[in-house]
Amino acid sequence: MILVFLGPPGSGKGTQAKILSKEMGLSHISTGDLLREAVKNNTPLGQKAREYMERGELVPDDIIISLIEEVMPKEGGFILDGFPRTIPQAIALEDMLKRNGKELSKVILFEISEDVVVDRISGRLTCSQCGALYHIKYNPPKEDLICDLCGGKLIQREDDKEEVIRRRFKVYQEQTQPLIAFYRERNKLFSLDATQSVEEISKKIIEAIKNGS
Repeated sequence: MILVFLGPPGSGKGTQAKILSKEMGLSHISTGDLLREAVKNNTPLGQKAREYMERGELVPDDIIISLIEEVMPKEGGFILDGFPRTIPQAIALEDMLKRNGKELSKVILFEISEDVVVDRISGRLTCSQCGALYHIKYNPPKEDLICDLCGGKLIQREDDKEEVIRRRFKVYQEQTQPLIAFYRERNKLFSLDATQSVEEISKKIIEAIKNGS
């Protein structure tokens, strides 16, 4: 089982990927996590990616494709969270899978409005020490700007600021929307309302996979 989760930042792709990877025994490959790790470790790819991420722009295809090729499992199924985001990336994915005798099973499209995304992401706080996530409105810490788990300072990441989020959403619409037609033509696309509860979305994804819808 090889799945692609497609949707704008803040649509819940990562949450669902974590849940379903455990339930279905699949690896979870998050482009965002890979990029942040590369930037944090100051790798050559991370250095190239940093300037694009800070501006809220998509990281160039060649950098993303190189990262995915490094970590894609040769055996077993997996969920791709945040990749592909452009047609060239989608074609590169098809080639990677074909070389390993695999085929994409399903693309899950998370549909959500820009204002909901801004509300979700701009309120996020991240622990500077352990990486735990909080939300000012939906999951606040017990003590203001202090992590419940380790006592570390909570910060707002640069790419979680409203102006960056709106730029990222615009970039997503411009560059990623063509993928919807690309995968619909291949009869791989299943779209859902990403404003539903976490439990409801998980249930619908599992049903879509089982029913082949």
